[in-house]
Amino acid sequence: MLKQNGTVFRPSVLTLIGIPGLESVQVWIGIPFCTMYIIALFGNSLLLVVIKTEHSLHEPMYIFLAMLGATDIVLSTCILPKMLGIFWFHLSKIYFDACLLQMWLIHTFQAVESGILLAMALDRYVAICEPLRHATIFTHQLLTQIGVGVTLRAGLLVAPCLILIKCRLKFYRTTVVSHSYCEHMAIVKLAAEDVRINKIYGLFVAFSILGLDIIFITLSYIRIFITVFNLPQKEARLKAFNTCIAHILVFLEFYLLAFFSFFTHRFGFHVPSYIHILLSNLYLLVPPLLNPIVYGVKTKQIRDGVSKIFYRKYPL
Repeated sequence: MLKQNGTVFRPSVLTLIGIPGLESVQVWIGIPFCTMYIIALFGNSLLLVVIKTEHSLHEPMYIFLAMLGATDIVLSTCILPKMLGIFWFHLSKIYFDACLLQMWLIHTFQAVESGILLAMALDRYVAICEPLRHATIFTHQLLTQIGVGVTLRAGLLVAPCLILIKCRLKFYRTTVVSHSYCEHMAIVKLAAEDVRINKIYGLFVAFSILGLDIIFITLSYIRIFITVFNLPQKEARLKAFNTCIAHILVFLEFYLLAFFSFFTHRFGFHVPSYIHILLSNLYLLVPPLLNPIVYGVKTKQIRDGVSKIFYRKYPL
């Protein structure tokens, strides 16, 4: 690394400090984080096994749920091993290019998860508002196209963030990242150069993915609620609404944490930095933990599939 006028020219190694202000207790914070990660891995892996083995679950709603589970496993695995290495073993060093790769993976799979939640909302919209057309619209070919589409959208839109950092920013005030993982704004703030283009593009990506997705999801559910409340029978209304409860809970949990973390990181100047970092960590850890639990509790078919796996050898 070459130093010039107190700045570092294209550092090869960065240092992640974890949670600034809470360094002395990070070893204890790592325990619940590790527990959440293990539960998330187990829950989402079990969900994938149930959906794969139960042919009755090979429907759009559950295939999207399997995509969500796989995304949650990858997303949490992108950050937890390195984070625990920082908390427990003081392995804070990370190569600059490895940091950029982690940043790209994290933000890409965040965007993929948002796209899957949008697809799930559209699936529920068609299933409730246009039930006779659902099977002809949501074919296996369309499901494959949606999976490829949301992945390409995420990867291609996030990639310029990496390129703009790599190609535009040469001089850095410090190599110490005040974060527990490589987040876009945390890296950009290290630069000793004009970063307005990086910030503007980051906001563009956030709005074009999370912002538009939440708008379309909200519009879908407004239309769903109108249709459900117009059903003549109370039992039909309850049944239709019950198929959406799990998705609504997952939707609220993901986007509320996302926007709270996003706005406090950029505009919460008076919020302590450790609050920013904890919110960012929870935003990436809580959805993978809760998603399989919410769907397992609220979906009878998932519960039945889990029961078959664990009690196959001991039929009642």
